[in-house]
Amino acid sequence: MHLRGLRTRRAGRRRIWAATVTAGVVAAGLLSGPAASARPAPLPSSTTMSIKSPPGGANVRVLIFYGSAAAGEESPVVNAGIEAIERIGLSGPAEQRFDVVATGDAAVFTDATRLGRFNAIVFLTGGGDVLDPEQEAGLEAYMEAGGGFLGVHDAARAEPYSDWFTGLIGARPTGSSPTATQRAVVEVGDRLHPATKDLPVQWKRSDVWPNWVRNPSGDVHTVARVRESTYSPGASANGADHPVSWCRDYDGGRSFYTGMGGTVSSYDETDFRAHLRGALLWTTRLVRADCKATITGNYTARRLTEPNQPGRNDQIGEPHGLVTAPDGRVLYIGRGGADSSQPVVTDWNDPDVGKGKGQVHVYDPRTGKVTLAGELSVFGNKGGGDELVKVEEGLLGIELDPRFEENGWVYLHYTPHAGLDRDRRIAERRVSRFTLDRATGKLDLGSEKVVLKWPVQVHSCCHAGGGMAWDSKGNLYIATGDNNSSGFSDGYSGNNPAPNYKGVSFADARRTAGNTNNLNGKILRVHPEPDGTYTLPAGNLFTGRETDEGGGKTRGEIYVMGVRNPSRIFVDRTTDVLYAGWVGPDAGAPSTTWGPAKYDTFAVITRAGNRGWPYCMGNKQPYRDRNLPDPSKPLGWYDCDHPKNESPNNDGLMNLPPVTGNNIWYSPQGGAPDYPRDAKGVPSYKQEEATYLLPWLKGGGQAAMNGPVYRYDPASTSASKWPAYWDGKWFVGDFYDADQPRNAVITDPKTQGDGGLPIHAESLKKIVPVGNDGIKNLMDWKFGPDGSLYVLDYGRGFFTSDAKSALWRVTYRGGEPTPSAAQLARGGQ
Repeated sequence: MHLRGLRTRRAGRRRIWAATVTAGVVAAGLLSGPAASARPAPLPSSTTMSIKSPPGGANVRVLIFYGSAAAGEESPVVNAGIEAIERIGLSGPAEQRFDVVATGDAAVFTDATRLGRFNAIVFLTGGGDVLDPEQEAGLEAYMEAGGGFLGVHDAARAEPYSDWFTGLIGARPTGSSPTATQRAVVEVGDRLHPATKDLPVQWKRSDVWPNWVRNPSGDVHTVARVRESTYSPGASANGADHPVSWCRDYDGGRSFYTGMGGTVSSYDETDFRAHLRGALLWTTRLVRADCKATITGNYTARRLTEPNQPGRNDQIGEPHGLVTAPDGRVLYIGRGGADSSQPVVTDWNDPDVGKGKGQVHVYDPRTGKVTLAGELSVFGNKGGGDELVKVEEGLLGIELDPRFEENGWVYLHYTPHAGLDRDRRIAERRVSRFTLDRATGKLDLGSEKVVLKWPVQVHSCCHAGGGMAWDSKGNLYIATGDNNSSGFSDGYSGNNPAPNYKGVSFADARRTAGNTNNLNGKILRVHPEPDGTYTLPAGNLFTGRETDEGGGKTRGEIYVMGVRNPSRIFVDRTTDVLYAGWVGPDAGAPSTTWGPAKYDTFAVITRAGNRGWPYCMGNKQPYRDRNLPDPSKPLGWYDCDHPKNESPNNDGLMNLPPVTGNNIWYSPQGGAPDYPRDAKGVPSYKQEEATYLLPWLKGGGQAAMNGPVYRYDPASTSASKWPAYWDGKWFVGDFYDADQPRNAVITDPKTQGDGGLPIHAESLKKIVPVGNDGIKNLMDWKFGPDGSLYVLDYGRGFFTSDAKSALWRVTYRGGEPTPSAAQLARGGQ
């Protein structure tokens, strides 16, 4: 039931000072609220409220306040809201039902006995100064006692002169917010909160969508966002991160706000009523929920390693990858670039050309100390300069055996200096198994078992790859780069067949990534055996025994082909889905002659396949073939569904597997550029015709750094573990930290393996801090067994380590969901 009566006018209800403000200023204040510095001090309250803590009890009651500063009848929207909340209170399991009382009389906020009977208060009020100072003080006392608050739509326009109420709501709408009802997509990012857990991740609905004066994300826990690309947000749009519903623990109580509910029809929607119901279950203390998980102040990023001592790499090498051990130790590698004080040999006539130290350091969280576990002699210290001078080889990847606690086996992906052919400028890449001596903490270099090796050209730089990961079946995934120069194709396809050194092409990725008989530009999958050999699991892209085109033209180790520089990969062992990211070429803009601009790419890979490079990028956007003997002349566009490798440098199959589109790609112009296509499916590549499908992304200088999928461990007693909110979310980032991504995303399991776009993304830049004194150059990131996130910052130079090169740890300190189990209105929920 509800008790509703006509509002009574209260003399002197409005603040005395408000009457002296001009009508124009008041009108603006009702919409957006004045700056805090412009707010006069409120008159002191004449009474001191004393409300039992926590308010309400097991006989759960909800108060709906619908008072308005405007004269006249209440709006149909308010009436619809009251009736909907009444129906919500009478529905659901008996133990989650509640009584509803509705009033437009603000005097209730000065009646401590009456106010203290309610478990939660709902504001369905419109804009304006609806409470006098004493009434607002009563609402404050109610929240301080542990009360619950739910604000709906125009409630954000109430009490425009109150900083405290602004904090209670979380944000204020702009005066230029849209006023028309529009259909839009709401991205429901919180899959655990009772207000959102049963909603579609992509929730299509009509409403009036406010814009915010200041984006509250990070100060509140955002549970849902509206996707601005699906409606017209107007000039005051908030951008890719447009919160629409959020919550937080506030001033002793619990506050939930939704910007939805601006239309009568909203309250007839089953999903919207479910949204309100879940919000009320939490605010009334009927259930617990986590409204702290994305509040940035609940995270602490701490640098774990000190700068190296001068001339030494005692703390860290040139950062290039990390892995966490079950006992909490972090093992991280240095690629091979020397300290800046050390000499760099670039002369190919010198036997020591490119010789560097690939270092393995170990951080022990129990002691806070770093030890150097071992050094490999690698080809990886050839310094900077152009792509015919520098080198990105060296110690590239590290993984621990699934039974590391028993056997101490460490797998390293590296380029040994001893395997260098200086005459032909060919090196050997290998994945080897070593044993970490548990007694000494040192890597036994004599224990090496070479699991897999293959040749790479090193006349030119770059794109060596390096990441490794295990699935739940004991299969090891190995990411290899295409190892070609991008300087001979103007930054587009990398398909120039002409440049070579002693007969080996170094600018034709069709020799490597597009070649079914070459292990470069791939993600390999093998099953290491105890004796140091490997077998091939079923389900790879090739068996190695194909008889097509005469036979002998495939490698059975290949799981994914057509990737350019997959430095970081991750396998979610809960699902055995592979997540990968790779760096694109260098073209700064699309070309109507040659094809797309540089795309850095992330992909969810659920089966073996061809990801396109150097024929197609993004969502199957083709490049153009090149003529011979003049590769500056274009031929036809590649066919992504029927690619052919017609390079003179190809020793694999000519007819390749069809290209699978990728989930995320971004260029300097924006995220996921797409273009109108002609009858043959070829995009126009006209920049003015581009549509950006993922507006939260942008590049420039860009280098994709794939991250983990977080898995919450409820059995862990770690006080620093990230909360369950992040469970199942995929972390994608970039080496750089300006406009580039550092986001947690949700994909649709039904479409993710076929290149389906992410359906939700939220920035991590305030949690994994950016900037020169933060983690500016993200090189790798993984969660440890304690649920903390460990991150490598490369440093501020290239091909070296410097004072900013460091291992970091990002921990959570928000605590358990609220309210406490002891304060639930009805036990056992």
